[in-house]
Amino acid sequence: MSEVVPRDIALISVSIDLGAGRRGVDMGPSALRIAGITETIESIGHRVHEIGTVTAGGFETTDTGESSLRFLAEILAVVTQTADMVKQSLANGCLPLILGGDHSLSIGSVAAVADHFRSRNDSLGLIWVDAHADMNRPHTTPSGNIHGMSLAVLLGQGDERLMGIGGSQPSVRAENVSVLGARSLDQGEKELIAELGVRVFTMSEIDDRGVGVCMEEALERANAGTAGFHLSFDLDVLDPRLAPGVGTPIQGGLTYREGHLVCEKAARSGRLVSLEIVELNPVLDDRNHTAVLAVGLAASALGQAIL
Repeated sequence: MSEVVPRDIALISVSIDLGAGRRGVDMGPSALRIAGITETIESIGHRVHEIGTVTAGGFETTDTGESSLRFLAEILAVVTQTADMVKQSLANGCLPLILGGDHSLSIGSVAAVADHFRSRNDSLGLIWVDAHADMNRPHTTPSGNIHGMSLAVLLGQGDERLMGIGGSQPSVRAENVSVLGARSLDQGEKELIAELGVRVFTMSEIDDRGVGVCMEEALERANAGTAGFHLSFDLDVLDPRLAPGVGTPIQGGLTYREGHLVCEKAARSGRLVSLEIVELNPVLDDRNHTAVLAVGLAASALGQAIL
């Protein structure tokens, strides 16, 4: 039987949908709380510390700014606040759990975790569980939505103002980064993936080889010479028939058990240092079903096991 080692979990909410192309994911953190995320984590044996909520300005009242970097100024403010909360949580010995919110928030969260370990002369691995690679840049983006640029920024590619959140160096190295579950990639992303050498496990490969084998390889990359890894779980990696309430649903995603296996393996590795659940859209959900599913995934990542 598995035994959970109690941890101090820092719960951080980031209510933002300005980085996305569809409204509603700013309500994701509230839906996760309604679904009982605090009580669920505590039931495993962890101690939950409420750190606070970062709230973006309203869509209708916020300046759109540049067409290739929509809502840049407000997103910069949000990811900076997010980074500050994550840094403080880590300094206090907590494992940060960030609730989103669109995936632009990762520009702050991952940068903060990477900076924490960099100050200790160490580095961070990253497993990006997502239907998309989020590796567009301002000159390749088809939409201007910054949530589609997050991983590129963390790898040191993109707008300097966004990359500046992580300091003068990229937050993560390509050899320590994997994307798991991809099934919708833009041409500019494909080119950058090939250029940098990021490992992308597409749904075709997962179908062929199995999610367990692919996740093991992702863990090997994430933990090679690092202090541990950050797990960024975009709920749109799941099949929309299972999880309808997501920011950008794409047919043909992970099943219920595949999603849980990814999170269970992350927990069993003993190397998870931070976690985020993003792109939950209650507007598109059915009676908070996707939020309840997301709470279960978070619990698996934090050590809840079948036996």
